[in-house]
Amino acid sequence: MIDMKETVERLQDHLRMLTRTIGERSVLLPKNLKKTQEYIENFYQGIGVPVHCESYPYRTYTVANVVAEISFSDHPTKQYLVGAHYDSVVGTVGADDNASAIAVQLETARQLNTLKGNVELDLAVKFVSFTLEEPPAFGTRHMGSRVYAMKAWKEKEKIDGMICLEMVGYTCHDLGCQSYPFPLMFLGYPKQGNFIGIVGNLSSKGFTEALYRAFCKNPDLPGVKLTVPLGGNLLPSVRLSDHSSFWDRGYKAVMITDTAFFRNPHYHRASDTMDRLDYSFMAQLVKSLLNFFRSHRP
Repeated sequence: MIDMKETVERLQDHLRMLTRTIGERSVLLPKNLKKTQEYIENFYQGIGVPVHCESYPYRTYTVANVVAEISFSDHPTKQYLVGAHYDSVVGTVGADDNASAIAVQLETARQLNTLKGNVELDLAVKFVSFTLEEPPAFGTRHMGSRVYAMKAWKEKEKIDGMICLEMVGYTCHDLGCQSYPFPLMFLGYPKQGNFIGIVGNLSSKGFTEALYRAFCKNPDLPGVKLTVPLGGNLLPSVRLSDHSSFWDRGYKAVMITDTAFFRNPHYHRASDTMDRLDYSFMAQLVKSLLNFFRSHRP
């Protein structure tokens, strides 16, 4: 069992570093992107997890995805990837988008790493922090997750499921504060924004279901699932993160999200600050992710 109070404090520490000490992490501030990359890399080194950076050129400077891996055996049956982008859009420190996801990613890795030597699991998990998800790189070959997914596809990397953490820290509790894209508003989904969304495409349906079942073991974090046809192209808003880079390469991938601008009015604004986040909600997500990984017994 994880210490929820301690997890909340650590999540807050990450947000403080990413949004206040470093600040805006956009393409206009390559030094801040570098500081963030180094912060993530140093975190994994500090907890004894193997980590490396995969660099590539962008404009007049170099950017990098940060890749760490925790493996419970020499030849694990299941190999997963947990991804989150660490850049922010121009003009914002990006607390929910996407420092919240990086914080959850790091704390999930910390907790999973503590299980080594204590729990037998048949899996390996890569934690990849992507650069350049936000415009103007979004949807281009310079997008960090596209660079990674292309390399994985070329090298035939085995990925049984990619979990994309995208905006995972904002809640709202007034009836009607949660909105949806057409036609989902007619399908009986919750009117309050106190749940985590689990979004997959048709080929990822089994993976989506497995995550949902594991999340249901945590009653303190309601999960809502959605499976979209045709790679999400009929519902473009569900493609707006790093999972779509993996969908497009034929990998099973699921986006875990607080639903972004369908809930959070501070999306892509200067008001997206750490004081607006729900850290208990984020800590429960760490717990739910661990439930999924802990289910992989030999």
